[in-house]
Amino acid sequence: MTSDDIASPAAAAIVARDEEQAAPSVETRASWLVASAALGIMSVSYGAPLVAVVALKPIAADLGSLRSVPALAGSLAWLGSAVGGIVMARIAERVGVRWTVMFGALMIGLGLALASRGQVWQLLVGYGVLIGLLGNAGINAPLYVYVSHWFDRRRGTALALIASGQYVAGALWPAIFERAIDRFGWQHTMFAFAAVAIAGIVPAALFLRLPPHAATAAAGAAGPRPGARVLGLRPGVALALLSLAAFMCCVPMAMPQGHLVAFCSDLGIVPSHGAAMLSLLLGTAFISRQCWGWIADRIGGLRTVLAGSAFQAAAIAGFLAARDEAALFAVAGIFGLGFSGVVPAYVVAVRELFPAAEAARRIPVVLLCSGSGMATGGWLAGVIYDHFGFYAPAFATGIAFNLGNLAVIGLLLVRQRRSGRKKATPLSAVKAD
Repeated sequence: MTSDDIASPAAAAIVARDEEQAAPSVETRASWLVASAALGIMSVSYGAPLVAVVALKPIAADLGSLRSVPALAGSLAWLGSAVGGIVMARIAERVGVRWTVMFGALMIGLGLALASRGQVWQLLVGYGVLIGLLGNAGINAPLYVYVSHWFDRRRGTALALIASGQYVAGALWPAIFERAIDRFGWQHTMFAFAAVAIAGIVPAALFLRLPPHAATAAAGAAGPRPGARVLGLRPGVALALLSLAAFMCCVPMAMPQGHLVAFCSDLGIVPSHGAAMLSLLLGTAFISRQCWGWIADRIGGLRTVLAGSAFQAAAIAGFLAARDEAALFAVAGIFGLGFSGVVPAYVVAVRELFPAAEAARRIPVVLLCSGSGMATGGWLAGVIYDHFGFYAPAFATGIAFNLGNLAVIGLLLVRQRRSGRKKATPLSAVKAD
């Protein structure tokens, strides 16, 4: 094989496939046990931001504020989780993810209790600092990094599974919250869920144990070399572009999730149906995320991001056209099918493009930008609504961000093709022992 042949993308894929076939897999039954525990933990922890989503209008009415205030609380929870995750992921690498998860659960409970006191500053501090910066920050990024070390051949599937905790929460909790808020009020609902979060997460954290030495050693030996160029770019530049893309795709991703119940209410749809619509959106996202993980294991992280982002852009445009309840249910389901695989695919892309030893510092940076996009999207939609009095301009703004994301990911894929550095190996190419 000539040097030109080796430089071609096809030859590079063959070499990567042969290397993976030769190396023993780090995946065991324990890998799926810890992934399942992580899924259960995230299914509860992601419920905390949803209380403010479902109760957006009652909170705004009781506090005498605009809708942008409770929307800001939810956004601060996302932003705090993303910022705090950079530090918490490094701490988890030192002391073990079990302890950061337990700490996060206690902070979520404390944050909900504070937010339920009924003052604007208590709502914002409870969500932004306690639930976000200290609570979900100790859970979200650390679990992504932790689970990625347990898998090599089915990493995309595993990461899609744990990330689906957000959609299990979305399918399970909104209808419960809507009924509880209607009967007991949003403050009592928040306080009750504080106890649920602590009681559900702390015992599940006991199933999280340190990865075996063999898995850690194999992860450190495989993959790109430290200091090597990424897609022909300096590593910092490549990470910056990937992070920018993550931010831009998560701005529109957050808009329907954060405002769907209020949007339906504006159209004369009863809140219980709006909550059911949100559950449908996040429930279909859970199902489709497993498919996107399977796809990521075969075509790689970057291509999966491109496909999911394009699907998302087309689906969010449907919210501009749909106005009756049946059409909105259909659009919500389609949107859930499309966007759900994007964030785990970014984590897969980081693990494909950067050394495994750098996962604890590179993955949280991308998650910071995606979380910042989620925070910006939820807050921005509230601000635009308060200015115009309806949601169409907000959804149009989201589409513009989505198109910017497609441009950046397209550029990275062009460079990937030119450099011949495709790292994703199709699972079908791996021979059974």
